Amino acid sequence: MSQLPGNYIEHHLEHLQLNLNTFTMGNGGFWTLNLDTFIVGLITALLIGGLFRYVAVNMTVGVPGCLQNFVEACIGFVDRTVRDTYHGKSQLIAPLALTLFLWIFLMNTLDLLPVDFIPSLMQMMGVQHFKIVPTADPNMTFSMSITVFCLILFYNFTVKGWHLGKEVLTKPFGPWLFPVNIFFRLLEELVKPFSLALRLFGNMFAGELIFVLIAMLPWWSQWLPGGIWAIFHILIITVQAFIFMMLTIVYLSMAHDSH
Repeated sequence: MSQLPGNYIEHHLEHLQLNLNTFTMGNGGFWTLNLDTFIVGLITALLIGGLFRYVAVNMTVGVPGCLQNFVEACIGFVDRTVRDTYHGKSQLIAPLALTLFLWIFLMNTLDLLPVDFIPSLMQMMGVQHFKIVPTADPNMTFSMSITVFCLILFYNFTVKGWHLGKEVLTKPFGPWLFPVNIFFRLLEELVKPFSLALRLFGNMFAGELIFVLIAMLPWWSQWLPGGIWAIFHILIITVQAFIFMMLTIVYLSMAHDSH
């Protein structure tokens, strides 16, 4: 590391951005796409889809291989979790939960790559900034949480129908305090996407920043703290993927249940 500490940290926190107004590289305000987040998120999604497609096409009835065992274990784990938590009837929830868990886990795992490895490769190709962890970008975490929030609203309206209005007006304090009931219901619903997005983003951003700080140490002293933090971070990336999946199932289950 030959840069000043402040410049080094700033360099690793900047995105490869595309201005959607002019389709040029650089920050264009609201209409700016973090291109690195989009590219890495798309690649990891395609990898997961390709992996499951490959296993499905090459599935054996006899003794399964390690890859098939892994995929079946993931599907079985998520299916049991959904059956134990989700109280409605929908064929979407289990595939959604499985996709979220594996996609978030794989994107989180990219944080274990050496801090300068991918940026150095991209600089050789003329790209000055490239963040490798999509879940350390609030745009990615909010895009997933807002999608889940739209599903929550969809199930609330389609499953509960007119009963939803009665529930919003009368729960939990009765019909005479309906303004308070409406306020608390709106607050309860609006907190859900923020809870999903900010929890995942905060943990992954903090983990990424710690790796950057460790990389600022002399090379010979990075191995011990880096190794310890990487081992601990494996738990974080797994837990955060599980929590996002679990809260999604719980929120969608609540959309089916009456308060």
